[in-house]
Formats: sequence, structure tokens, C-alpha cells
Amino acid sequence: MKIVLVSAVALVDVEGRILLAQRPEGKSMAGLWEFPGGKVEEGETPEHALIRELQEELGIDTWESCLAPLTFASHNYDSFHLMMPLYVCRKWKGTPVSKEGQALKWVRANRLRDFPMPPADIPLIPILRDWL
Repeated sequence: MKIVLVSAVALVDVEGRILLAQRPEGKSMAGLWEFPGGKVEEGETPEHALIRELQEELGIDTWESCLAPLTFASHNYDSFHLMMPLYVCRKWKGTPVSKEGQALKWVRANRLRDFPMPPADIPLIPILRDWL
């Protein structure tokens, strides 16, 4: 089975809320909410992939030193196995805006379960809740 490496980040604002992005129409799992991030390309580290994805998707800049590894997801989907490190980031430059048509929402950790998420993301919720 093919292994796909994806990096994700819990952006945490000064009020302790986490940014979620809704997968846009036309993508697999459209309508589900997820932590920002994306596929790690050949030759990239998970951290560099996140920095690139945050620029492309949200128009913000951050630095490798501001990405703290928290946990990871390992999940079997029908056609691939997902490995997804989850980082926490509290420092970035700019204001996150939707650059790819996705809805964005700042959510308190204790409300994350109110948002339908891909199966791989769900086990990350209690870890984030406990950490914050």
C-alpha cells in the first residue's frame, strides 16, 4: 500500500483558538474540516512543506523554529496509508485568509468535535485539547 506523507499544523491564536479549514468542493472529502497543511513533496522536509503550504493556502509566513511537533496520525484509507505529523504554531506573519476557496474558522479546542473531520484527524482532537 502506498504511504502518503502530509504535514498539518494547529495554528493557535492569542485567544487559544485553533484554525480549521474546510475542504472545498471538488476535492476528496469536500466539506470536511481539517488542520491546514498538505502533501510533503519530493526533497521537502515536513516543516518546509508546512511553511510552503501556509504561504500558498493562507498567505502567511512562519519559520521552522516556530513549528513544534506535537503528535502524528497514521491512518489507512482505501487506496493509501496516511502518515501525518501535526505541529503546533503560535507565531506567524500576516493574517490567515482563504487563498484556495476554503472556508476558515477559529475554533476553541473543546469545540473541535463539533466540526466533521476526515477520519485521520479525529484522534488528534483529544491530544490537542489536553495540550491546550
